[in-house]
Amino acid sequence: MPPDPFADDPHDPARDLAAMDDEPATPISDDERAELLADLQDLRVYQQLLEPRGIRGIVVDCADCNEPHYHEWHLLRASLEQLLTDGQIRPHEPAFAPNPMDYVSWDYCRGFAEGVRATDAAR
Repeated sequence: MPPDPFADDPHDPARDLAAMDDEPATPISDDERAELLADLQDLRVYQQLLEPRGIRGIVVDCADCNEPHYHEWHLLRASLEQLLTDGQIRPHEPAFAPNPMDYVSWDYCRGFAEGVRATDAAR
């Protein structure tokens, strides 16, 4: 193996990732667990309704970096399940060159699902 170019470097960018492995996850509360389970159920419904219409996932505006984050259905589900089981979400690669038109917000999903339910109830 070649030598590590960041060996003994106090500014090693991987140092922060290693520190995350050493930090114990804070257990989630019963309320947080219930919210995550409800989110997973909602996500399943949203995917069933929107994926056949060409929507690839959900966009979330990140408060930390002020950039939109695009999550495909399976990635968001995996992240929520990991949060449910591990109490934290590991870093992952962002979507590569996503088309913003293929993603909608959580609020859009909720409104769309409510519209479908109201239409179905009116029949």
